[in-house]
Amino acid sequence: MDDVVEETVPGLTNPRVLALDRFLIRLRDGSATQSAWRLAVESDEGQGAIILVEVPPEETFYRAEGVFLGWPQDRLGSAYRALLPKPEADGFHMQQLG
Repeated sequence: MDDVVEETVPGLTNPRVLALDRFLIRLRDGSATQSAWRLAVESDEGQGAIILVEVPPEETFYRAEGVFLGWPQDRLGSAYRALLPKPEADGFHMQQLG
């Protein structure tokens, strides 16, 4: 993936997205398995990840790894949205026949 980020993220110099992966997690107080997104990032300050956990109904929180440790929820959310890779065109084209 290794996408260079055009938007700035305060506290990071030259951030690059390494991977965006979906995985299953289990919360301490829950008996159900949940899904989360892990956005792995590399910057001049080092590597880290922001994990987006969506807990129904419409509750969202972030967990941090590496360079993001200690960041408050609002800052993690802003950084996650800024670093999130932009959707690519799906590449589907209808051929014109005749």
